Amino acid sequence: MRTILAALLPLAVSAPADEGMWLFNRPPVEPVKEKYGFEITPEWLDHLREASVRFNNGGSGSFVSKQGLILTNHHVGAGLIEKLSTPEHNLLEDGYLAKTPADELPCPGLELNVLRSIEDVTRRVEAAVTPDQSPAEASAARRAVIAAIEKESMDATGLRSDVVTLYLGGAYHLYRYQRYTDVRLVFVPDVKAAAFGGDADNFEYPRYCLDCCFFRAYVDGEPADTPDFLKWSATGPAEGELVFTSGHPGRTDRSNTLEELKHLRDEGFPYRMEQIYRAETVLRAWADRDRENARRAKQAIVGTQNGRKAIGGMLNGLLDPAVMAAKSESETELRATEAAAFDEVARVQDELSEIAVRLDLLEGGSAFGSGLFYVARTLLRAEAEAEKPDGERLPEFQDSSRLSLELDLFADEPVYKDLETVRMAASLTFLCAKLGADDPLVKKVLAGKSPDERAAELVDGTQLDDIPLRRQLYENGVAASDDPMVALARLVDDEARALRAEAEALDERDAQAHAKIARAKFEQQGDSVYPDATFTLRLSYGVAKGYGDVPWCTNYGGMLERHEKQGGVSPFDFSPQWAAHAGDLDPGVPLDFVSTNDITGGNSGSPVVNRAGELVGLIFDGNLPSLVSDFAYTEDRGRAVSVHSAGILEAMRKVYGATRILEELGF
Repeated sequence: MRTILAALLPLAVSAPADEGMWLFNRPPVEPVKEKYGFEITPEWLDHLREASVRFNNGGSGSFVSKQGLILTNHHVGAGLIEKLSTPEHNLLEDGYLAKTPADELPCPGLELNVLRSIEDVTRRVEAAVTPDQSPAEASAARRAVIAAIEKESMDATGLRSDVVTLYLGGAYHLYRYQRYTDVRLVFVPDVKAAAFGGDADNFEYPRYCLDCCFFRAYVDGEPADTPDFLKWSATGPAEGELVFTSGHPGRTDRSNTLEELKHLRDEGFPYRMEQIYRAETVLRAWADRDRENARRAKQAIVGTQNGRKAIGGMLNGLLDPAVMAAKSESETELRATEAAAFDEVARVQDELSEIAVRLDLLEGGSAFGSGLFYVARTLLRAEAEAEKPDGERLPEFQDSSRLSLELDLFADEPVYKDLETVRMAASLTFLCAKLGADDPLVKKVLAGKSPDERAAELVDGTQLDDIPLRRQLYENGVAASDDPMVALARLVDDEARALRAEAEALDERDAQAHAKIARAKFEQQGDSVYPDATFTLRLSYGVAKGYGDVPWCTNYGGMLERHEKQGGVSPFDFSPQWAAHAGDLDPGVPLDFVSTNDITGGNSGSPVVNRAGELVGLIFDGNLPSLVSDFAYTEDRGRAVSVHSAGILEAMRKVYGATRILEELGF
């Protein structure tokens, strides 16, 4: 079954335009060679793969020296940098430069992954599912065999081993990663330069952002030995030049059926937008009360604003009749042979809609916005799941996931209980709004109090911000604990688990239907079909190219002009350090550029390389017209936005005096 999917061969059929987030074990060799005259060799690809880094907080990066130096975006590292900050030393506002190796700051809870190998395990996973099994039984069988594959691989290799679902259930590949858990901050510019233009310019272009920062991976207390690193190009790309992106796009929905997109358009995205608007309003109001509040809430607000624009842009795309008409037309031929599969997907979506809100609130945790609730639930479930065989546990508690779970659970990060209370109160209010204050479970959760009162009681009363206590409860169990946050997790866990089980059975039906559609699609289009993004390493290609009257790149002269035209007020102001050296910057040096590379969220921090495999840019955004690419790629106006390699060097030399790093990069 699925013999086409099992073949790990270069693609033989060209894709339209510069479309595609291609698997590294099925690269677009022929399309690139035919269109651009460049041949992707195994050696070139392996070097790029070994140099590419995944950040477990949702971004990408790359090694840029043989001593484990890593380049990524400022906004990928911002949450970590915020946790390293204090009221006296705000590293986000001021930036940070480690003058010596001893000054490089450890980042608790951060895990980096480097992909070492890929193996197709589709046949083994599919063999575990039989036609006579119910959806719940099939889901359990699939989970068990995946857990067994991952554990066998981890035990044999010592590498993180993840079975990745591709083509919405059409294939399963085993990805093996080397982990780095000792990661340290080396250099970060001030946020005014990194996020120049702020929310006003977010997802817009032209842009003038120095959205970069540097970390270093360590092994046994010494800088990691990383011979596969990307050589830095001092000149960067030229207009029209072929460039490649190697990164970890988080999720796309291009394989979704028309009915699935309708559910997102009419239910999923409007629900999410309501959540975002509520959260943004609450966080902004709290941050405006006090400067320290503003520092603590900074990244939460930025993340919420990013979500608002991203989800809003995708919703706008699905509200475009032309997008939906194109999706409908693309399904016509497939429906002729797989009508039953399409009908099953539609039925699954209808049934998921019936539980979607309670599923998100209780199992998704949207009703309990404090990170302390997630700690409580992790401790509660860790105890319960430990009693089961590995293959029957929830995936996040299986042996293959243990290191990542414990790294996150015991990360020594600051907990601001005032902010946690605000977020918990807002989410409890949302719970009441969606389920009604008279819902029996809502009544139990609130315990006769208002959301504000209950949130204060829960957050003030919990001791789960104490890391030694967390470890003690993790090792000995929480059965005897009277911590109020643990009690809350215990209160909602039965229904949350039941909803999750119901959703997983529906997902199994959906996966089996999509597998049939995938087979039909392969029969029609051959193996030129790439899978949707899954936060796994992908390759995209394109050219540095503007659109309409918009130029392909911006420069420091344009940044200064925008600063002056906007009166130098926030978010177009400069930090004192930047203002002192702005006149030293060469106005003609490129700062940001756009290209036709196919990207999405998760690609942030991805390296952009040229034919020689040299680093010429750093992905940090897409423009507004690109947001619809979650459902359909468009080269007309959609663009990936990157920081130019020459622009980074210019600022490091003339503003920040980052001599030690420049020398390590070869300058």
